[in-house]
Amino acid sequence: MKINIKVTSDHVKTIEVLPNSWNTDDYRNLLEIMDYGDTAELSDAELEEMCLLSLSDNEPNEAAEIVLKYLFKDQLNKGQIANLSHEMLNEHPWEEYSDMSMHETFFNAGQILYKAYNGKFPHPKAIHFHVTFTVKSKMMLDVFKDDTEAQIIRVLAQGMPDNTLLKRLFKEELVEGDFLEAKDIIWQLNKVSETDTTVTFDILSSNRWFEDFKYVEDYEATLVHEQE
Repeated sequence: MKINIKVTSDHVKTIEVLPNSWNTDDYRNLLEIMDYGDTAELSDAELEEMCLLSLSDNEPNEAAEIVLKYLFKDQLNKGQIANLSHEMLNEHPWEEYSDMSMHETFFNAGQILYKAYNGKFPHPKAIHFHVTFTVKSKMMLDVFKDDTEAQIIRVLAQGMPDNTLLKRLFKEELVEGDFLEAKDIIWQLNKVSETDTTVTFDILSSNRWFEDFKYVEDYEATLVHEQE
């Protein structure tokens, strides 16, 4: 069944800090790693401030190594962390690292290092937006029940120009079949609301994939859905 979908976006904005990324426990843990001392009397704001100051007391690559060890202790070995700690001064692993499942966490690493060093590290940027899909009948919304991220991306891509990176790298996946990378392209996904003929999603991803979506106006898209 071919489904026609009206696509409307709003609240499209660039963000520099991801929701639910760094918290007071993280700052406290990093301070402990850096042998700060007793943090019991520090307020939440002071914990963040002292963590950033303590990171900046190190050479940039040393600070990067501390952050990467903390975030990726079970995923990266010592040599990988050492290499990445130098590369992060010029590169964007939240966009370029081969394992896309790690991109969101790399973004968080880049964000805290950028803030600690007042811009010496590259500036991570993400995109956050709402998108509403409108169809003619409730049954048509079933197209988003399975492989939700993949189906959403297929609809979003139709509103972007042909030379957008998403279309160039995932030409076949955007048409049909398995789209295993979809869950790593969309970092955070929440359903905001649903009616009989509309569904609205809250989406957070890298600017790398959806930079062109910032300039998209309402449009019509289509998906093919095989009914069971």
